[in-house]
Amino acid sequence: MMDSNVLFKEFPVLKSDKLTLGPIEDHHLEEVFEIYSNDKVFEYCGIIPKHKKDSVMTMIRHFKRDYHKKTRLKWGIFPDNQSNTLVGIIEAFEFNQRINKVTIGYFLAERHWGKGIASEAVNMVVRFLIEDAKVSRIQADVMPPNEVSKRVLLKNGFIKEGTLRQAASWSGKGVVDLEIYSLLKEDFQREK
Repeated sequence: MMDSNVLFKEFPVLKSDKLTLGPIEDHHLEEVFEIYSNDKVFEYCGIIPKHKKDSVMTMIRHFKRDYHKKTRLKWGIFPDNQSNTLVGIIEAFEFNQRINKVTIGYFLAERHWGKGIASEAVNMVVRFLIEDAKVSRIQADVMPPNEVSKRVLLKNGFIKEGTLRQAASWSGKGVVDLEIYSLLKEDFQREK
């Protein structure tokens, strides 16, 4: 059974040799704004870019509110050598206790693309969700043209289950096809 205490009793800070995943605070406004104001970052995402800093500040406060409501966990991604600079965001949401599954999503500031940061962050979150929070299934929904995101998932042992045709309404994109990728606890244990 999923362990909600591990997820929501106290914000889980995750560390690897390269990255720290930690809470997103008000003082990260500039870095979060850099991500959310870039249309390219959300080209394949159901998120509408935000071009006003006060909207982004409200959103950062909503991250905290959602965490306290136990509906969404958003980590800032910080490279360890400069661990005060947020370079991306990775999240876990759609916590389904009955099926014991979680959905993840992630996005990076454009100037940090192609450095392996997303793959490392996904690896850290997968490990935490399966080993510590006792999640059985992790899934990610990807728009078919988003090749980079698919590579990140495949590199982390996810399996493409199929395409849901015209299955979701995504803000700014209308009705879209989604490819579903998943990783089960047994897949993860085999990979180790």
